Amino acid sequence: MSSEASAPHPTTGPDRPAVGAAIRASTVLPALREDIELHTADGHTLVGELARPVDRTGALVIPAATLITLHPLPTHGGYMDSHVLRKAAWRLPALAGIAVLRFNTRGTSSQRGTSGGEFDAGVDERFDVQAAIEFAEYHELPHRWLVGWSFGTELALAHGRDPGIDGAILLSPPLHRATDADLDAWSTFGKPLVVLVPELDDYLRPAEARTRFARVRQAEVIGVDGARHLWVGESAVRRVLDEIVAHVLPGHEPLPTTWSGPATSASEETS
Repeated sequence: MSSEASAPHPTTGPDRPAVGAAIRASTVLPALREDIELHTADGHTLVGELARPVDRTGALVIPAATLITLHPLPTHGGYMDSHVLRKAAWRLPALAGIAVLRFNTRGTSSQRGTSGGEFDAGVDERFDVQAAIEFAEYHELPHRWLVGWSFGTELALAHGRDPGIDGAILLSPPLHRATDADLDAWSTFGKPLVVLVPELDDYLRPAEARTRFARVRQAEVIGVDGARHLWVGESAVRRVLDEIVAHVLPGHEPLPTTWSGPATSASEETS
């Protein structure tokens, strides 16, 4: 991996957006995006993508941090392309120098393909979480944080207590499968736990979340006014990404809402 500076640099030029072009829901900013495969200890191959930051010439730079993302419930439409995770991969390598690893858990399909195995309600998915962490370690991706959304928060709490991670960020945790024993174990684990809870969540709202997560001495529960479980809308997505960056890279400024370098749209990216 390149030993150049750890933050990418925007550029301008012909056929690129004007200075200060707004970052929209479909904006895809520069990064090196590679299809990857994860191999689990129980013999399955999982499909995914790794997005890493690049400099103004397109050369790789060392990421400032790494997000290992865990998607919502696949039996209810969750997958590696669930919109918050997809937008993290589209924006954060360029805006914050953060690498983003996304993958489909066992039996889950997306445009990238279908991962081997069958959905196991969060049990054998422990092998999936471990495979992702091991991949990031093997490829020397630094400062690894788990980012789980809904079902993905259950996987993080139950299976993410690995010495190879720096902490975890939970988006809309339902606390259906995760138990008090998991919370107690995370408290003992001692790594940071950041919990973003929508004010209007369908499953767990801020007041109850603060009570439940009080078992984790180092947990920080953040209620987000007006937000819902699915974080629909650009303002909700921006709040999530800002909170992720603020915790993974303390002292980092809020993410810009405009971009002066090269960019594509989602329709171009997937055409």
